[in-house]
Amino acid sequence: MRRHTSSLDDQSLWRVALDYARDAAVIIDDGGHICYVNQAAERIWGIGRADLVGSHSDCLGVDAIQPEPVAGSHLTNAASDLPLAIDITSRDNRSITAELTRSTIRVDGLNYTMLTVRDVTPELERRKGIELLTSIADRTTRAVLVTDPELKLLYTNAAFTSLFGYSAEDAKGQNIIDLLSGRHTNRRTIAGLKRWIADAEGGEEEILVYDQNGDEIWISADVKALRNAQGRITQVFALLTDISETRQLRMLQQVTLGALADEIPITDVADRMCRFVEKIAPDVVSTILHVDAQGLLHPLGGPNLPDDYSRALDGVSIGPMVGSCGAAAYFGRPVLALDIETDPRWQPFKKRPLEIGLRACWSSPIKAKDGRVIGTFAFYFRACRPPSRWHHRIVDACLHLGALAIERMESRAQIARLAYFDMLTGLPNRARLRDLIADATAACPHGRTVALAFLDVDNFKDINDTLGHAAGDEFLVEFARRLRDQVQPGDVVGRLGGDEFVVVLPNREPAEIEPVVARINEALMLPFALCNSQVPMSASIGVSLYPDNATDIDSLINQADTAMYRAKRSGRSTYRLFNCDMHGAAEQRMAYAAALRSALANNRLELHYQPQIRTSDGALHGVEAMARWHDPVLGPVPPTKFIPLAEECGLIDQIACWSIREACRQMRVWRDQGLEVPSVSVNLSPINFENAALPTLVADTLATYHLPPEALMLEVTEGVAQDDRSAAHDTMAALRRIGVGLSLDDFGTGYSNLNRLAQLPIRELKIDRGFMSELETSPTARTVVTTVVRVGQSLALSVVAEGVETTAQFQLLSDLGCDVAQGFLYAPALAPAAFEHWLLGYSASRAGTMMERIEPTTADHRPAPRTATRRRH
Repeated sequence: MRRHTSSLDDQSLWRVALDYARDAAVIIDDGGHICYVNQAAERIWGIGRADLVGSHSDCLGVDAIQPEPVAGSHLTNAASDLPLAIDITSRDNRSITAELTRSTIRVDGLNYTMLTVRDVTPELERRKGIELLTSIADRTTRAVLVTDPELKLLYTNAAFTSLFGYSAEDAKGQNIIDLLSGRHTNRRTIAGLKRWIADAEGGEEEILVYDQNGDEIWISADVKALRNAQGRITQVFALLTDISETRQLRMLQQVTLGALADEIPITDVADRMCRFVEKIAPDVVSTILHVDAQGLLHPLGGPNLPDDYSRALDGVSIGPMVGSCGAAAYFGRPVLALDIETDPRWQPFKKRPLEIGLRACWSSPIKAKDGRVIGTFAFYFRACRPPSRWHHRIVDACLHLGALAIERMESRAQIARLAYFDMLTGLPNRARLRDLIADATAACPHGRTVALAFLDVDNFKDINDTLGHAAGDEFLVEFARRLRDQVQPGDVVGRLGGDEFVVVLPNREPAEIEPVVARINEALMLPFALCNSQVPMSASIGVSLYPDNATDIDSLINQADTAMYRAKRSGRSTYRLFNCDMHGAAEQRMAYAAALRSALANNRLELHYQPQIRTSDGALHGVEAMARWHDPVLGPVPPTKFIPLAEECGLIDQIACWSIREACRQMRVWRDQGLEVPSVSVNLSPINFENAALPTLVADTLATYHLPPEALMLEVTEGVAQDDRSAAHDTMAALRRIGVGLSLDDFGTGYSNLNRLAQLPIRELKIDRGFMSELETSPTARTVVTTVVRVGQSLALSVVAEGVETTAQFQLLSDLGCDVAQGFLYAPALAPAAFEHWLLGYSASRAGTMMERIEPTTADHRPAPRTATRRRH
């Protein structure tokens, strides 16, 4: 039978419940004395239960109004006032804001007041923080939004409406991803942001989104998750910045101008431009054509157009009915074909574009400074549509860049005569500057410095866009004149290219540098009269000192460039001196070096294997082992990055030793499994051949895994072959005495002396993969490959061609007498298990082909061609 309790002191069940409640509970009798307090009340008032019980309620600082009589004899909640906000000062002088609720209860004919107190101080502080954040967001020029945990919009500011066109009322309640995503929005990027929000604080990403009209906008999204005390997400806060022009187009300009300044071939410049454009506008296929003095079209760039289509355009005359590009060049104005299928200008040329899904074309003329049309820049669309606002902004940037590139090409003869000076300003150019900087640093006395100031003209694009390129050139000439006026005889002023300049101040006391730079900065800021208007002139300047900051030219320039970007981020029109805190690149290098050391220590590097196939009979010649590194934090790191890093950090010998041991171990495994892999090639750095212990290591490894010497091939570079130091040659000779093969890698890209080549202890030549892409189309590439094959034949060396991707390339190599082909035509570099699977399939296919050849055939049943098995796997 349940025992019935009739007094307040016997209510054990509710006492336990109240004692463990989160909110404070205080029970006061009708005389105003405290009968009961729970643990939470002790914490809030900072007074122990023994001191509180029996005391008058005045000690709480709360007016406990006596309740009205309530009928009934059990503990009941007779009435509950609305919560009251109160301030409590505890005994230890803590100030607390709380919500107080009073309830009247009656027990055994006696009336009691029950006070329930909840500490709302953290919640109020959070509310104040949100109110402050909202106040700031309503005043910022960047788009601000707040969503619930399901990413449904709760708040947007005026900048959001201005950027995307959606009013606050239209946006509220909509999922932000659904609202702004479009066809080419990168879903992986959005998924990554969602993971960051769920797993951590948030993250920042660049994303292509769409406004209310469907126009593309590149934004930088800085997203943060707001969490409650229990760690649950309550809101998601994001700052969205339009980077369409400030970042993406500036990067396009930097990529192109950097390529131009580096004097790379114009086809590579155009290719980089097109690839970058297609990255920031993924719904287009872009192309750049050159219009020569005779009015003929010549493709310069168009990496995603079929080669046969580009070749067909070469040499076509411009004209009013010659597609969009020919017409744009003829009329000197943009031409849009909304429907290639029906546009009369496209009738003779439409078949190939339509076959690959291109439906519309918009072409704009590229003009020289004198107004001549020297090229076209075109966008192909996969739908019948006009260009968007974003497309117009890209083309506006590309026309100027394209003009710079093509004019450089047309002026190459003159540039060759003036190889070391800038034609526009008369200043030393990049190539000459390196020599002048080297001279200044070499002659610098002890205790003195050489200052290198890197200057980037502020807002130069605005001048080109508003006043034209001719005005921009006049501006740069005046900029260069002002720089020259501020330096002394013996100082150097140069132009790197575009709107980038360098000032070299040799033989200075460190204290002299900053006043000179400040004077230059002030002189540049004087307004300049241009096109009947006053144009502001200023620059962002970064300064690095030799030898205080750097002891080599590249580091000196890079540090000044880093300081310049710090000045640009500080508001422009100012200067910054380099300091170690700016050295983010060094920090990244240290992080990668530490990760690489860890990867070596914990065996996280892998070798993948690419097959090499004999051209004579299709048999497996061997495999090349290629190092791969996938870091758990950094992700996949390409060999082009971690191998030079290993050379710099002194880890290259460890990688070489590991590669040789791992390749030999894998060869032993395959031979034990019965897989016939004749040999494995391992790439080594030139530094490895300066290690006199390398032959001993190789001999011991071969002995450990019971492999014959001919099972291992070590690849060297032409740099080692040309090295006059005896250490490398002695190492090579010792390796050949062991019986290990040596292969000369990337042959044809350097300047090897044939007489020296004949004296080297090598067994194999490898043709660089760079010649393969042009083997079918370039007579020069074919000539180089033919020469390498003939050299190999004359010296009784095997010749291996890397980067073979097509059957046509393979056939040309076979006809030339090249011994071995390696490349994607057969397989990429594969992990060991994947290679084993490939080898079994390839061997079975090859065996089947051989059986067909030896069986009697009729005229109607001929054997499969030899190249039938040479397909990509």
